[in-house]
Amino acid sequence: MFKDSFKYYKSRNPKPSFEEVLDFTNSSSWTNKVKSVSINSDNFTKTFDLIDPSAWEAFEILDRPGFIYIKNPFTSIGQRYWIRQAIEEYTKKPNKLNIDIHSLVPLEQNWWDYAKQDKSVLKKLRWSTLGYHHNWDTKIYSDQAKNTFPDNLSRLCYTFAQALGYDFKAEAAIVNFYHLDSTLAGHTDHSEEYLDAPLFSFSFGNSAVFLLGGLTIDEKPTAVVIHSGDVVIMSKESRLSYHAVPRIVKTEKQMWNDFNCESDVPLDSELRMYTSQSNFNEFQDYLEGLRINLNVRQVLPHGQLNLIGTVPNKDI
Repeated sequence: MFKDSFKYYKSRNPKPSFEEVLDFTNSSSWTNKVKSVSINSDNFTKTFDLIDPSAWEAFEILDRPGFIYIKNPFTSIGQRYWIRQAIEEYTKKPNKLNIDIHSLVPLEQNWWDYAKQDKSVLKKLRWSTLGYHHNWDTKIYSDQAKNTFPDNLSRLCYTFAQALGYDFKAEAAIVNFYHLDSTLAGHTDHSEEYLDAPLFSFSFGNSAVFLLGGLTIDEKPTAVVIHSGDVVIMSKESRLSYHAVPRIVKTEKQMWNDFNCESDVPLDSELRMYTSQSNFNEFQDYLEGLRINLNVRQVLPHGQLNLIGTVPNKDI
């Protein structure tokens, strides 16, 4: 059932129908299929990148307990900020990139700096890893393969964890760079020692069809379209469920370029650069064919300082 759905939404000819896809920009697609999720905004400190949590629209899919969907809580400048962080900062050493083994970038240069000179490396980047580095061969983390987790991304996750009542510590992340022809096959995430912690997912750029199934591949998955700025949290039953991305969809609305909201205009001079189109043009060009997904996990149980053992991911 899961594989059939993946093949259906991946198909280019014929193109799939989106009739059964949940799209939270279209209420008719999810009426009676979701319930609202309450948000705690008591301890929120206003930031340039997020709107006030009292205005967040959060939902849980009724037949997928623990799958929380927050409809774009980011300001437009917030989207630009995190887009640039993913592209410019999270691809810097000592973070690990899929292209490292191919020696495409000189050791003395960062990937984004080099990509401005040689655009052929742009589409070759598929992922970077932060904090505990995910090992794509063994699917096991190691204390010998980690670096300091980015403080700003940790604070972002903490804000959402507080708003939803989760006790969460960001310790590992995979930053996925999906191109318009990219897919992600069905899998479950079992590498972390502490599987009770939720998984936080932040998406920017083009949209994606996301499939969320059950604990086995025999269950037909629910299809959801994820747009730029949307946040997904996988907790409880959904944390260990099969999921996949069979299709990237070119977005019609580039919300990172919409500066009509007064809260998007930064007063701090350091942030003023994000409203300048000339400063963003090189990122905009890359983003035209790109979807960025920051997938953040807690690796260790609370209070544990080192790894003891891990269970590999299970791939279809």
